[in-house]
Amino acid sequence: MLAIADLPHVLAGLNAASTVLLVVGYGMIRGGRRSAHRACMVAALAVSAAFLAVYLYYHANAGLARFGGEGMIRPVYFTILIAHIVMAVVIVPLVPATVVLALRGRFDRHRRLARWTLPVWLYVTVSGVVIYVMAVHLYPYG
Repeated sequence: MLAIADLPHVLAGLNAASTVLLVVGYGMIRGGRRSAHRACMVAALAVSAAFLAVYLYYHANAGLARFGGEGMIRPVYFTILIAHIVMAVVIVPLVPATVVLALRGRFDRHRRLARWTLPVWLYVTVSGVVIYVMAVHLYPYG
């Protein structure tokens, strides 16, 4: 069984996996491979849902992480973090709306919304990994 202290690593792995699935899924649809695109996006959705479950469990049991960096790196870190949080809130309604449009076969509207959803979702997944590396490996608290 994993300890609470191990969960930031799991969360980073889930974020990285989501990033890969989103990028591959985008490549699949650009190449006209709809079934592969669908599979990648469903997998990205599942991995992101697992991320959210682990994230909520982790923060309910461990509280908020503290950043140990000092000097000019602090405003850099907190700028990335604040943008990450804002975009994470924005993505919550965007992803389901984009998925529902696809499920209903409204591909014209799905495509238009996905042009916003994908970059926001990618920012959240990539910045999540960046925040993890900065807070856990480069500038740990204490």
